[in-house]
Amino acid sequence: MQIWVDADACPTEIKELLFRAAKRTKVKITLVANQPLRIPRSEFINSLLVSAGLNVADQRIVELTQPGDLVITADIPLAADVVAKGGQALNPRGALYTDENIGERLAVRDLMDDLRGEGQMTGGPANFSAKDRQAFANQLDRWLTAAKG
Repeated sequence: MQIWVDADACPTEIKELLFRAAKRTKVKITLVANQPLRIPRSEFINSLLVSAGLNVADQRIVELTQPGDLVITADIPLAADVVAKGGQALNPRGALYTDENIGERLAVRDLMDDLRGEGQMTGGPANFSAKDRQAFANQLDRWLTAAKG
């Protein structure tokens, strides 16, 4: 059981929360990125540097994920690949992607992508908030409790 982090776009607050959780629960966390990362010294925290390129980190995460692992990502196609392999994915805003909801999440993502492409929708997601951080922390605690049980 391990946590993989799509680290290039993961908010710093979430990484720090994950670092504390790794030390507290002794769960291994690996941050995957295409640029060097600063991580605290811990036998439970690692980073994996991949080459630059479209979806290179995502592909590596999918390759390494095992059933029961958790992947932290805001990338819904990556989340879908992880769920297909028997893992779970958690958005930094606290949305848990599972077999039950990933199809709908992908459909909504594709629709929004089409609307943005047609210029019918502009702008991006709202700023990351304390409410998002709390929702993430709650979901992470649930996953850690179930994984350790």
